Amino acid sequence: MSKGGLQIERVRRICLALPGTWEKISHGEPTWFVGKKVFAMFSNNHHGDGHVAVTVPAAVGIQEMLIKKSPKKFYRPPYVGVRGWVGIEIDRVSDRELRAHLEEAWRLIAPKKLLDSPNRLR
Repeated sequence: MSKGGLQIERVRRICLALPGTWEKISHGEPTWFVGKKVFAMFSNNHHGDGHVAVTVPAAVGIQEMLIKKSPKKFYRPPYVGVRGWVGIEIDRVSDRELRAHLEEAWRLIAPKKLLDSPNRLR
């Protein structure tokens, strides 16, 4: 399996364990949804940008803080970066850190009824 393939499987395993999550190809890459909204998009050297990453939404101010703190680990992705999404270089984060970012993205996007359900994340 390619480097990108191994990283996709890491992201897939974490995302699909989250309540109400499903996956489909969007813009040529695996993309994860909760309800009808996207909370994570894979980027496997998309348009030759060199990133094997996952992009996720972040709360106001978080994108800038993460990039400033660790510019080799985080970046501002094209298109969605202007809306506060952050790119995470998957091979530079542990499964634990990756899970934390994906769970936070899920919380930001999940519908209120799912957030309030007994199956929500703790």
